[in-house]
Amino acid sequence: MPQNLKAPLPTCGVYHLGIVPYRQAWGYQQQLHKCLVADPTLSDQLLLLEHHPVYTLGTGSSLAHVKFASTQSSHELIRTERGGEVTYHCPGQIVGYPILNLHRYRLDLHWYLRQLEAVIIVVLAKYGVQGERMSGLTGVWVEGYKVAAIGIKVKRWVTMHGFALNVCPDLTGFKQIVPCGIADRPVGSLAQFVPNISLTSVYQDLAIAFGQVMGCPVTSQIYSLPPLIAGTIQ
Repeated sequence: MPQNLKAPLPTCGVYHLGIVPYRQAWGYQQQLHKCLVADPTLSDQLLLLEHHPVYTLGTGSSLAHVKFASTQSSHELIRTERGGEVTYHCPGQIVGYPILNLHRYRLDLHWYLRQLEAVIIVVLAKYGVQGERMSGLTGVWVEGYKVAAIGIKVKRWVTMHGFALNVCPDLTGFKQIVPCGIADRPVGSLAQFVPNISLTSVYQDLAIAFGQVMGCPVTSQIYSLPPLIAGTIQ
């Protein structure tokens, strides 16, 4: 093969899992990450799903951004290994967890973050909505409202965690925190700008946009676990 040509990227499996408890999905990520680190020839994976209401903290997140006592809340507050501050997950928000071997793409975390933002921006554009980046911040905004948050973990150049796009969630849960530690910018959703937006359509659009932006072919499976996970569940 000529030196100026790269080998085509292998297919990335995209799995639409519906609503999954946070700790269960976290376990899926950890298992896939471990497998891909152990065998770099395995396919990349993208998990697309929603969570039951839950608050999560990044590894260095400050509890000063949490407005409630965890012992007095009906929802879990979980500290994870991702970057970023506190955020909220709930149904109507699509979460994407790419488990990627960045040796296939680029060994550059800033590039990877911008790629995840680009995936969201491409999806928004399909609905006639202009997504924007904010200088010095990570995520995607529409008319001043933050509609997508991003927090990642990369170990041995294999990624975990990812993005959360507010499609049509109940946003009241965000009032209990300072989302992403940003007090002066409100959280919004795609439904504010596209009434009656279809979650099913956005799931599909995210899979397509991910393949386009990352430059890899994708194959989507609806309500199916990656074989590396499914084979371990009795």
